Amino acid sequence: MAAEDAPPAPRRPEPAATSDSPVGSGPPARTRVVLAEVSRRSRWPAGTHTELTQQTRVGEALVRGLVRAQLALALQLSAVVMVGLGGLPWLFAIAPSVGRMTVLGVNLPWLLLGVLSFPFLVAVGWTYVRLAERNEQDFTDLVQRPER
Repeated sequence: MAAEDAPPAPRRPEPAATSDSPVGSGPPARTRVVLAEVSRRSRWPAGTHTELTQQTRVGEALVRGLVRAQLALALQLSAVVMVGLGGLPWLFAIAPSVGRMTVLGVNLPWLLLGVLSFPFLVAVGWTYVRLAERNEQDFTDLVQRPER
């Protein structure tokens, strides 16, 4: 397609002249709109919230307690998984007759490790989430407790 056959370039529309501004003076000046700040009621009591936000020793102790509780929970449930799933090979090594058992035509080790381990892991994960949320709720209740 030659340059002669090309369609004409689109033209930008000219701004409409208004009676308030003289023709050719440019676009009207922008107006800056500032919204008023909305005051929010603090959801936290002043004492404990201040301890947390200012990172004082008390606030650090509170957060450290939450972290320790979450770590203890994670280690406990990790031990449950390690004993539950890691103990099965030991069981099959110690008692070979258990390893040779069949259930519905499937060897017991395949059934336990290949099928039943997944619902076990889902249950442990669900338990962890519930208990971790309970720890966080206890922490929130402690922080929001009115000062005496």
